[in-house]
Amino acid sequence: MSKTVIIASTDRGVALGNRIRTEFPKSLLVSTRPHEQATQIDSIAAFLENNFSAFDTLIFVGALGICVRSIAPYLQDKQSDPAVINMDDHSRFVQAVVSGHVGGANDITRKVAAAIGAQAVITTSSDLQELWALDTLAKEFGWKATPSADMNALISLFVNNKRTALLLDIKDKGTAWLEKHLPAFVDVYYDFDQIAPSQYELLIAVTYKTYTLNIPVLHFHVPVLHVGMGCSRDIETDQLETSVYEQLAAQQLSPAAIKAIGSIDVKHDETAFIALAEKLQVPFITYTAEELNTQQVVNPSEVVMSKLGVHSVSEASAMLLSRNQELLLEKQKITVPSGKKHTIAIALDSEVVRKAVVAIVGAGPGDAELISLKGKQLVETADLILYAGSLIPEEITHYAKKEAIVRNSASMTLEEQIGLMEEHYAKGHLIVRLQSGDPSIYGAIQEQMTIFDEKGMDYYIVPGISSFQAAAASLKSEFTIPEVVQSIILTRGAGKTPLPENEKLNEMAKHKATMCIFLSATIAKSVQEQLLEHYEPETPVAVLYRVSWKDEEIYTGQLKDLAQIVRENKLTLTTLVIVGVAIGARKNRSHLYSPEWKHTFRTGKALKAK
Repeated sequence: MSKTVIIASTDRGVALGNRIRTEFPKSLLVSTRPHEQATQIDSIAAFLENNFSAFDTLIFVGALGICVRSIAPYLQDKQSDPAVINMDDHSRFVQAVVSGHVGGANDITRKVAAAIGAQAVITTSSDLQELWALDTLAKEFGWKATPSADMNALISLFVNNKRTALLLDIKDKGTAWLEKHLPAFVDVYYDFDQIAPSQYELLIAVTYKTYTLNIPVLHFHVPVLHVGMGCSRDIETDQLETSVYEQLAAQQLSPAAIKAIGSIDVKHDETAFIALAEKLQVPFITYTAEELNTQQVVNPSEVVMSKLGVHSVSEASAMLLSRNQELLLEKQKITVPSGKKHTIAIALDSEVVRKAVVAIVGAGPGDAELISLKGKQLVETADLILYAGSLIPEEITHYAKKEAIVRNSASMTLEEQIGLMEEHYAKGHLIVRLQSGDPSIYGAIQEQMTIFDEKGMDYYIVPGISSFQAAAASLKSEFTIPEVVQSIILTRGAGKTPLPENEKLNEMAKHKATMCIFLSATIAKSVQEQLLEHYEPETPVAVLYRVSWKDEEIYTGQLKDLAQIVRENKLTLTTLVIVGVAIGARKNRSHLYSPEWKHTFRTGKALKAK
């Protein structure tokens, strides 16, 4: 947790400082003014002399001049200076003063301004232009910045909108963000050979390689390289290190991009491997012979098999580490000056390889704005989108890019859907399969995943808001009430598909939990009869048709009238039934926000001034 001090110059400033302390747990409020809510200090100058470097964030409440004169003697550089913010004691303006990007002053300024309703004053050029903050991207996305020239010079080129080429050798959360927020003067490339350097003044490369050009290059090296190695016992540490670096350089691979080193378990105590891992600050991971033999390697060795019982150490280790069967560097055999030998193979982490993938995305209950941010971003970038028009609003597909293929799958068989996906998968496309609500709840995705597994198609799932959650919102209800009901049951009635013996509705009803019953409107009478075995007839019930859609219908009543409500309103498909005393309940209070309840973010304790 970062250390924050709020320095107030006036009584009004102390009151305002105490107000914003709630945004910074365990922060310290100091003032030269005697005040029961602040720690009194003799002078700001004396306090900063002893404490300037002890805090990550300094928030001054008072005149900007006091702030500037107070911090001036202690400023070093933006890489080490704390974030300094100044705000007037009438809460009109909050200004980032020092370390806007690296120290986070700009973000803190926005946070404080939002908390008190003030105007945030940001003077950093890239922020004002809504450009990438090149000096903080590495920290934000877990990369390592390696500029070919002075970083400030490269930033100057960028904020002055000089033509820039962006090379993306991998894909991750950061590259997706860059693509989504691409400035007009930046062109994106996925192949270095396609770039004409003479057309640009700056190259930004998110990569695992090192590029040398006649224009400045800002490398963002991503830890994605997995190095597998074998060696002679007690190989010299310095000679192994030199050899590895030479191999990397020969392939234009950066040591800064190494994520892990691997070998066979009999090498767990090999000094040279351990030392290299420590220098690179990466883990050294070993595998058993049995694990290594699970890999189909390019260059198996009968010699290694006879000695260690494995076909490969270096290639197999790299494959296991990376979960990738393709190698960037096949096994190399190197003899170091001492005469001892080592092997090396390198693979790229499978998670960052630019390849086809299927994203099964929860589209939410019906309202197009209830899709998750991640889901929306995937729809915006997808090459193929499949959705069931009867269950998912067409408005969600309006987020798609112009060149995307968008198909309503309602009239397609599963085989036809898979066939279309395979066509796009073969082209390396991003495929989005939209599922109503949350895919994990009656999403019928198991059969799709089975086929994906059989065909070796990579996929992942993005959760969505379920209709039962949208129902709670529409009913303005919390489904778990302190000391009344603390469980929610998601289930359905026994229709054409029978229920497991221990999941019959009358058995589930014994718990008297908040029950959310899906896919059961056509058997409402049976549902009512089973629930009445344990719920009181007057138990609140809500029947929701197409919840959160524009034509949403909500009917409330008592359990004894459930079948009548469904019948009279002719409800069948896309109907959800909620049963339980939590519907509309208001009386009981949670301990979470009780004044007597203490927790990590509300301890009542403050830091002490030195």
